[in-house]
Amino acid sequence: MTVSLITPELLARYNISGPRYTSYPTADRFNGDFAECDYLAALQQRQMRQQAAQSMQPLSVYVHLPFCQSLCYFCACNKIVTQRSDAATAYLQYLQREIDLHVMHLGGKQTVSQLHLGGGTPTYLDDAQLAQLMRSIRQAFTLLPDGEYSIEVDPRTVDAQRLQHLAQLGFNRISFGVQDFDDGVQHAIHRVQPAQQVFALVRAAREAGFKSINLDLIYGLPLQTQASFAATLQQVVLLRPDRIALYAYAHLPERFKPQRLIDAYKLPSADEKVRMLAQSLHAFSEAGYIYIGMDHFALPDDALAVARQQGRLQRNFQGYSTQPDCDLIGLGVSAIGKVGSSYSQNAKTLPEYQQALDNGQLPIARGLSLSRDDQIRRAVIMSIMCQGELDFAFINATWQIDSEQYFAAELEQLQHQQAQGMVQLRAGGFSVTAQGWYFVRAVAMLFDIHLQTARKQTQFSRIL
Repeated sequence: MTVSLITPELLARYNISGPRYTSYPTADRFNGDFAECDYLAALQQRQMRQQAAQSMQPLSVYVHLPFCQSLCYFCACNKIVTQRSDAATAYLQYLQREIDLHVMHLGGKQTVSQLHLGGGTPTYLDDAQLAQLMRSIRQAFTLLPDGEYSIEVDPRTVDAQRLQHLAQLGFNRISFGVQDFDDGVQHAIHRVQPAQQVFALVRAAREAGFKSINLDLIYGLPLQTQASFAATLQQVVLLRPDRIALYAYAHLPERFKPQRLIDAYKLPSADEKVRMLAQSLHAFSEAGYIYIGMDHFALPDDALAVARQQGRLQRNFQGYSTQPDCDLIGLGVSAIGKVGSSYSQNAKTLPEYQQALDNGQLPIARGLSLSRDDQIRRAVIMSIMCQGELDFAFINATWQIDSEQYFAAELEQLQHQQAQGMVQLRAGGFSVTAQGWYFVRAVAMLFDIHLQTARKQTQFSRIL
């Protein structure tokens, strides 16, 4: 099935609300009953698993750096807008305490195959502060030579020299937050960065030796039109980044205060948004990009596209990944981790985060211990989201269940999706079709037992 058959009408039909499935159960299911003691128990169980297997499974590490120099009106991230030069200095001291506590409970020199610095704006930190952070991480962990080490970058905060420094620190993947190249849109969202600046930075990142360069785009922003976004798409194709992340803007001013500064009357209509998505799919397909799934595109020779073709895709809180599924340690305010059959999240405010560490405690504020059913459904949903199929024999053998009986209600609903061309049922499982891959969240949602309750309590973004 070619992308030309993914019409605006088809996109509109499936433009419903639903989770992004960076985890299952989703983060809205986390609760305050999960505390530091539960997280420490999960870390201890990890140690016991390693001792039993006499091997060390690599970790993934996420570091949240919340500071920004200016406010972007569209932003829904956990951030602190400040011009104080000492804010990051104090924060790094607390990060060091959190790292030290993890070393105490996990043991030193745990191997790491994936590191991601997100925010906020990680490049709010100056070169010396970033070097200090990377020294702390390398002293505590062993970063594997073939790992993925990525950082999110606001183009307004770096130049060619800074990009060279990031590469020297060991980062091999970089993501530039572009959103849109149109000047009017940039002013409407308070994020002005000339296209020539981004072009120069992408060129400099290639010269610095980054293995993969990603651009983040958003459609549905104020003042965007099909014509203006088409111009942005043309410039992105000219830039030819290795990866593209294309997100739909979700206007939720009641939840995210910065969005109250956006004039809702200047937002494109739902129909216009869908048409922008359709034109994006066509533009990137014609330019030779592979649709990885869930907003992500990559050039055929990028590691993400290769993993997709080889059936090795994984999904975690940072999105799609080429690294094997592993435990995730979240460091910093609001950071989320996954260890064994549990999820955890740090305190969301800086005072609460600091207070816990001042007390010698890990700053766990909430989380979730997964039930057996949660673990089974997590395996199913991740198989759908990453491999685009479900093999009953594998699930049956792994979890000692009869999948056809266990998921009888879900399989009945899949009959309707098969009639719409989204899946192909077969003896012993089913596969997501080429058409269905563009709507894979809708397929996964059928297996989400929490979704009905969550819909009453939480506003999810549209799945497209």
